[in-house]
Amino acid sequence: MDANRKPRDDEIDVFGVSHVGKVREINQDQFLLAAVHKRLEVLQTSLEVLDRLPVGESRVAFLAMVADGVGGGVAGERASATALEVVTEYVTSSSSCFLHADSSEQEFIETLQSAALRSHEVVKARAAAEAAGASMATTLTLWMGVWPWYYLLQVGDSRYYLYREGTLTQISRDQTIAQDLVDKGVLSRSNAERSRLSDVLSSAIGADEAVPVVTRLQAAWENVHLLCTDGLTKHVSDERIAEVLGGMTSSRQAAEQLLAEALEDGGTDNVTIIVGRAVARPLPGA
Repeated sequence: MDANRKPRDDEIDVFGVSHVGKVREINQDQFLLAAVHKRLEVLQTSLEVLDRLPVGESRVAFLAMVADGVGGGVAGERASATALEVVTEYVTSSSSCFLHADSSEQEFIETLQSAALRSHEVVKARAAAEAAGASMATTLTLWMGVWPWYYLLQVGDSRYYLYREGTLTQISRDQTIAQDLVDKGVLSRSNAERSRLSDVLSSAIGADEAVPVVTRLQAAWENVHLLCTDGLTKHVSDERIAEVLGGMTSSRQAAEQLLAEALEDGGTDNVTIIVGRAVARPLPGA
């Protein structure tokens, strides 16, 4: 297998699941998986055989997002749904930044940041119009693969983990008051995990402040990707997540197993999980 080639659509093994949990009445989490394609549509030609032309759809990017709504009643649910809808529309309408080879990396990063800030504005406007001043906010963690790179956009504390060659690494940084204090040396990591401040966001879509952070990483066939809301990490340790991903038979099996373990341990929050990887397969008919 050529490790430098882009995975075909049939080689992408990805699955997402969202559950209300065992305590909450409303699921305020949302997720989205989408492939961004370009297509050649032949309007007229003198050619008799078109099978050498790329008339089919070609994937130029893959998009995965999770959002964990914050707010009373259905306000959090509306906030998380609004964020995903606005970001998807913005990224799709700005697709030229990753369709053209001469587009700069900075242009792409700025597009993702602008998408997050646009969703921030829309959520705040809807809160003012619909929620009568009540809190309406959401986290947003976005993964976009544009081979041979992928980009991570984060606002809030929904996490992105990379599993590779037996090692699980949390790439995202929790945007919480507790993590801010850890970074400043005021609070130890172990104390932060037990602190109530670990649930207080310092940045969120629709809140007083939204600080979208974009990170670019190198794509590789060996990578296994996990996006999740804190309903998973409250109940399943990083060590156990690594064990599940290390023994996975498919993304669906891994996501459903992680969900089952989060629920078995209490399921005190909504749980949303996306697991994805590339799996090399022979060409059809080869």
